[in-house]
Amino acid sequence: MTDLTVIVLAAGHGKRMKSKLPKVLHTIGGRSMVGHVLSAVESLHADRVVVVVGHGRDQVQAHVEQLDERIVVAVQDEQLGTGHAAQVGLLASGATSGDVLVLTADTPLLTGETLQWFMGRHRSGQHAVSVLTARVPVPRGYGRIVRTDDGDVRAIVEEKDASEEERAIDEINSGILAFDAAFLQAALPRLERSPVSGEFYLTDTVRLAVADGSRAGGHVLADPVQTEGANDRVQLAELGRELNRRVVERWMREGVTVVDPATTWIHVDVDLAPDVTLLPGVQLLGATSVAEDAVIGPDTTLTDCEVGPGAHVVRTQAALSVIGEGAEVGPFAHLRPGTVLGRAGKIGGFVETKNAEIGDGAKVPHLSYVGDAVIGEGTNIGAGTIFANYDGVTKHRTTIGKYAKTGSNNTFIPPVTIGDGASTGGGTVVREDVPAGALAVSAGPLRVIEGWARAKRPGTPQAAAAEAASGTPDPAGDSAGDPAGGGRTAGEHEESHTRGSRVGDPATGA
Repeated sequence: MTDLTVIVLAAGHGKRMKSKLPKVLHTIGGRSMVGHVLSAVESLHADRVVVVVGHGRDQVQAHVEQLDERIVVAVQDEQLGTGHAAQVGLLASGATSGDVLVLTADTPLLTGETLQWFMGRHRSGQHAVSVLTARVPVPRGYGRIVRTDDGDVRAIVEEKDASEEERAIDEINSGILAFDAAFLQAALPRLERSPVSGEFYLTDTVRLAVADGSRAGGHVLADPVQTEGANDRVQLAELGRELNRRVVERWMREGVTVVDPATTWIHVDVDLAPDVTLLPGVQLLGATSVAEDAVIGPDTTLTDCEVGPGAHVVRTQAALSVIGEGAEVGPFAHLRPGTVLGRAGKIGGFVETKNAEIGDGAKVPHLSYVGDAVIGEGTNIGAGTIFANYDGVTKHRTTIGKYAKTGSNNTFIPPVTIGDGASTGGGTVVREDVPAGALAVSAGPLRVIEGWARAKRPGTPQAAAAEAASGTPDPAGDSAGDPAGGGRTAGEHEESHTRGSRVGDPATGA
């Protein structure tokens, strides 16, 4: 809309929140309350947007500037009511013509479509002032709309100043008003302090317009929840539930399957493709995006993640991570920031990753920690593997090539590089680079001591099981099983040693 100034009032203390955080910075749906309002304002393409701050001004100003550096921030040094705040905002805007829209920063369900409709009605009616109103069954706490016989607004009466008859009115003031700029400029200096609160009420401009012979319009919003504010944490949670219900319903109408809407939470900046399936207990937070045919859940929380087509993520917590097309994650996986899982890759049960690039078709299936690593295409990481990336001072990186096979219970002490097609044996601690196609083992030869259970655990179920398996009772004084004097070594029983250690066929834990 051309020649439009928007003033957002965000100076209030919000004492009932009982919080060190300014009220307008409390969040629902992944966005602050003032952020929700400013997002709705964006749809108007206003010439000037001013946010009036007061309590917690430094925090609110920093947040607003982070959202949009073009917004002008005006400071209300002393909180003297909405009329005074609007005067501070109008002065900061420099507006002298066109229209001025004034709204509060604590109505997070307000939409851009509602503001466009309201400003259209204001302009088409050629009103000096217009009020966005709503009809509610319990109007307690709100200013009441008093109309003339022909339907124009005659006054807005605050509850504390209202008579019993006026308190019975169910049409309320939303706190959202539109003005002709010239009228507002002339009216604000004429406002008088309320004898009850000592504040200047912006709603008194309606009375001034009527006194001047100008028209004041009242436009009833069919969806009154959009006008509701949050003064305490109970109200904030109620608005959060309603916002989430609306977000979830919108995505279902866009082709997303949500199995249990009651346990599914989706932030307002999340993007979902048709034919995504969300199972119970899913939270999609921040700017997460999920591509078509992906299945998320159950019991999964993704924050600022990108999930590719056909991926399946189950019982997983992930943040700032990318999950490729057709990839599998979980159950009970933890993807920390910087994780990139390639197409058809796998991060399995009880695996934690951080700053890790896992290539197409590569797998980390079980019980592993992968930090500061690059894992090549088609590589399999054995169960129980640790990438020991931190030496107490500095983080170091491990690089594993394509189609490598690493054994179970490996520890990589970086910086090390494992070449393409290389293998490592079970239990290996890798401290040096491994060439392409090579096998690296660090465990010593296996020593087999026969008869140990019968000699050292006599009378136990273990010894009884050993006797039953061997078919020969342990004779008295037999020293064959004495580790100190008669056990067979790998050198004496080469065949047994080779069969036990499997040096030539390292266990990969696939």
